Amino acid sequence: MTISLRKKMYLTAFFFIALILIGGMYFSLPYYVSKPGMAKELAPIIKVEDGNKEKGNFMLTTVRMGRANIYSYLEAKIRDYQEIYPEEEILNPKETEEEYNLRQLHLMDASKLNAIETAYHKAGLEVNYNYKGIYVMQVIPDMPAAGKLQAGDRIFQVDGKSFSSSKEFIDYVGKKQAGDRVKVTFLRGKKEKTAELSLEPFKDDPNRVGIGISLVDDKEIDVEPEVKVNTEEIGGPSAGLMFTLEIYNQLTSEDYTKGYQIAGTGTIDADGTVGPIGGIEQKIVAADKAGAEIFFAPNEKGAKDSNYRAAVKTAQDIKTKMKIVPVDTFDDAIAYLEKMPDKKES
Repeated sequence: MTISLRKKMYLTAFFFIALILIGGMYFSLPYYVSKPGMAKELAPIIKVEDGNKEKGNFMLTTVRMGRANIYSYLEAKIRDYQEIYPEEEILNPKETEEEYNLRQLHLMDASKLNAIETAYHKAGLEVNYNYKGIYVMQVIPDMPAAGKLQAGDRIFQVDGKSFSSSKEFIDYVGKKQAGDRVKVTFLRGKKEKTAELSLEPFKDDPNRVGIGISLVDDKEIDVEPEVKVNTEEIGGPSAGLMFTLEIYNQLTSEDYTKGYQIAGTGTIDADGTVGPIGGIEQKIVAADKAGAEIFFAPNEKGAKDSNYRAAVKTAQDIKTKMKIVPVDTFDDAIAYLEKMPDKKES
């Protein structure tokens, strides 16, 4: 075999292997991988008009989630605090990735609204809502809305009627019969559109008719002083508790951070109840790396498999000095902060 022929064989083998390695980066598997994200200070994100300043920081914590390729899947198999989830555990039935991402952004929006409402009520301030319509979260394949509506459309009239909640929309449509038609007026981006759609029974519930969308209320909150929450592309509801603490801290004269770096997680309902979230272990890792000294974790009323217990176990595993604090409500967090001594300046 000549040297030239050997070189050609080596080059061919090299390019073949390189092609396989590069292809592995773009070949998606039916799994998702989550890993520790970041702990982000909330003061630059949340601005209450003429809000009070703070010596320390409240921080939200995140998890990085993405579809697995061969390499990220293998990495998650061998690294601590990386989790692998089958596709069906992340996406709803027939949900696209675009619809999933939109759902996460709207869960974040709902979380912000609940946080503002809880904080302002706690501060004794009035809260009002301006209803804008119905936001399409998902379009069900093989139903009338498929091909006519898409995730992100905002429906504001049906048959020329406006509604004050998605429940009124559902009740209106629900009184009709299969085969009846409705005229839907909606915004896509900034452009107004209309679609005339027939009603059909849902395949999983033949006694119920509709156009085939999942939806949420699209509404804005009206408060004084004004508050702006800029979360950019952060999705999901898990920052609710920390949003509430930051907003309330800016509304009140007392600085509840008392100079500490305070992270945490948990959903927030409008009544101040803190709910569990996913990825608590990864969020503990993220908060520790960011230098958090205190971490609020959903207690779930002391359940054996609560977020709080998982957080404590992870904190022990990574040998962090961060204090893990269990909370069931926003008031629990405030009560803990009120009793906390001011941090001594070093």
